[in-house]
Amino acid sequence: MSATISSINYCPVKSVSFQTIENCEIKKNIGIIGDRVFAFAKDLDLEQVKLFEKSPEERKGKWNKVLTLKNSPVLNKYNFVLKDKKLTFTLKDHEILTININELSEREALSTKIIELENSLKQPIVLMKNNKSPFFDTSISNKVDFVNSVSLLNIQSINDFQKKIEKEIEPSIFRGNICVDGIEPWKEREWIGKIIKINNVFFKVEKNIPRCVAINLKPQTDDNSFNLLQSLKKTYNHFEMGIYLTALDDGNISIGNTIDI
Repeated sequence: MSATISSINYCPVKSVSFQTIENCEIKKNIGIIGDRVFAFAKDLDLEQVKLFEKSPEERKGKWNKVLTLKNSPVLNKYNFVLKDKKLTFTLKDHEILTININELSEREALSTKIIELENSLKQPIVLMKNNKSPFFDTSISNKVDFVNSVSLLNIQSINDFQKKIEKEIEPSIFRGNICVDGIEPWKEREWIGKIIKINNVFFKVEKNIPRCVAINLKPQTDDNSFNLLQSLKKTYNHFEMGIYLTALDDGNISIGNTIDI
């Protein structure tokens, strides 16, 4: 059996958005073009926002300075769709607001609208943008020595998990960029430290992905009673699902591509 890509996903806005696509462009040392290029800063003044936005070094360890599903679960009800330089803010697939991503005033209007809808969020929040240094978890974590990343999930690992806990789990909960099928559960954990190739694009497999309480949120709700995090620990004695990759080449990958080790 060989691993084959079953879906490709990216999140224009860190934590809040999720889009499924047929193919994507890979940029060396960055990852999927468009992935996590936006994030909302919180509890920062404008000068601090500029530093956080520009420099991954300024982000390290500062999880409390960016909106995530861990610290702001109310955002799980919403989604963002990026298309043709327009960012559309939605609730249950209904448009709330569409902005031009290159217009600062429109980005400010979007932040205002979110605060208006969710007044439990502390003001101010500011929509940041960085195409060259996106807001990946690995750009904020101080526990890894790589900044940019692509996440890969094995669908059979998720299936094994849901069978053992007798609970249906949507793969989107784990927000993986590349989902693969066709291999045994947890086989991907054996790839750590190796180089894999997808459609002539090479990636280094860095490490297993540690999970946080965000996976306890039921899809498209702010209900965090799913309790998947503790179920992972109880079932497998770890909190991990998926692996981090770093892109070693420019190129394109598509659904149906196979993975060579």
